[in-house]
Amino acid sequence: MSTSKRSTIIVEHLRKQQMLEAIANGKRLDGRGFDEIRPFEIEIDVIKKANGSARVKLGDSEVIAGIKVETGEPFEGLENKGALIVSAEVLPTASPHIEPGPPDEETVELARVVDRGVRESEMVDLDELVLVPGKIVYTIFVDCSVINADGNLFDATSYATVSALLSAKLPILEMQDGKVVDTGKTKPMPIKTIPISITAVKIGDVVMLDPVTEEEGSMDARITITTSDEGFCALQKGYTGSFTVDQIKKAAETARIKGQEIRAKVKEFTKYGS
Repeated sequence: MSTSKRSTIIVEHLRKQQMLEAIANGKRLDGRGFDEIRPFEIEIDVIKKANGSARVKLGDSEVIAGIKVETGEPFEGLENKGALIVSAEVLPTASPHIEPGPPDEETVELARVVDRGVRESEMVDLDELVLVPGKIVYTIFVDCSVINADGNLFDATSYATVSALLSAKLPILEMQDGKVVDTGKTKPMPIKTIPISITAVKIGDVVMLDPVTEEEGSMDARITITTSDEGFCALQKGYTGSFTVDQIKKAAETARIKGQEIRAKVKEFTKYGS
């Protein structure tokens, strides 16, 4: 083992011990309370050739989401609805712990959790994305790239996806002589609601929101709860540890309250509804 690698392991071990001691004393290394979320900012239209895009910085975690609109066949069993697909990748430059290659299990889970939150909330009115019922529909691809990973990629990626959809412009397509024709005009994405995810982790007996990488490295369990304007719409638990019933109830109520706060900020950043 090289000297530099051995030194890195020692520093990481000492840092973890320092973090656990702080948590035992009711503190976090970055000074936040257990129920505090890191500051975040959103920038829209960062990819000029995309149909919609957004960059989200949640603390030091940074994600870019881009939207591409195409046409295709509807999913089986959903012949009268458009299609929405969310994918994710973590760039090798996002963290020294990321290696090039196909998406690993964690990246696949990331995409699925974000996709589920958007889909189950029915954020996009897929009934409005049909050109020829049963044959041709709009297909919305949301491609998310993590360009810096410092914890809680679930929420950072979800906020980027939601912001990109809120600011997206849908090309107005028409059927002419049996072919799809782009009119050159656009319209807003048919939005019904705004889903917001809140992720918490459990370390020992303590539950905290919006974990950074160091905290994720020591977590026993993780839970992501997504709410919309109408209420709860998705939940995903990760890792082998468990939450008590009271902890889940508190996490759900916190997700509802924090979701309202973040939803208002997302609207402000994206100028949605203004």
